[in-house]
Amino acid sequence: MTDRGDALEIDPRPPRFVAFMGAERLAAGDLAEVAAAVRRAQDEGPRAAIIVFNGETAEVMDLDLRGTEQEVIARHARPEGPAAKRGRPKLGVVAREVTLLPRHWDWLARQRGGASTTLRRLVETARKADAGAARARSEAAYRFMAAVAGDLPGFEEAARALFAGDRSRLTTLRAQWPADLGDEIARFLDGSPVGGAASCGPREDGALS
Repeated sequence: MTDRGDALEIDPRPPRFVAFMGAERLAAGDLAEVAAAVRRAQDEGPRAAIIVFNGETAEVMDLDLRGTEQEVIARHARPEGPAAKRGRPKLGVVAREVTLLPRHWDWLARQRGGASTTLRRLVETARKADAGAARARSEAAYRFMAAVAGDLPGFEEAARALFAGDRSRLTTLRAQWPADLGDEIARFLDGSPVGGAASCGPREDGALS
């Protein structure tokens, strides 16, 4: 167990956002960065409608672009959080290997059904939680698709493939769409960070996207 008195409080991952101008990715990053990019694009005269999405949920964001670019940045900047406590970092729960100590085996042995039953129950609980996260990612991908690809050929079929979990068919269909759009759908599905790599299978040109 970790020493909670020495725990290092770490700020949660800051929210990230992505702006699309039509089917073209305009900017990605924190809200202030994206707002500034949208403001510059508007000053230059956008070639298509600009939509800003929450990078995790695909919810559409409303920006206040009044004033100068610096005022826009200041308005959308993330407030500074409290300073982190000193000490050892908390251990996360994204372990790739687990080594059980004797007291862990003792605890498992005391559970109803013994160690094997308890471990199976814990794994099943984790699997259900993962299924819920996968559903949320699919819903975010659809929310994004509906906003930027609703008028594109194959949208209805792509939506059916998405909710059927047919990633191969979805990859084939989205490969016909502009690359930025298809890559962003893959990123939402995989839960990749904004600006990070996403993989939804091979594109028709053979590259991984």
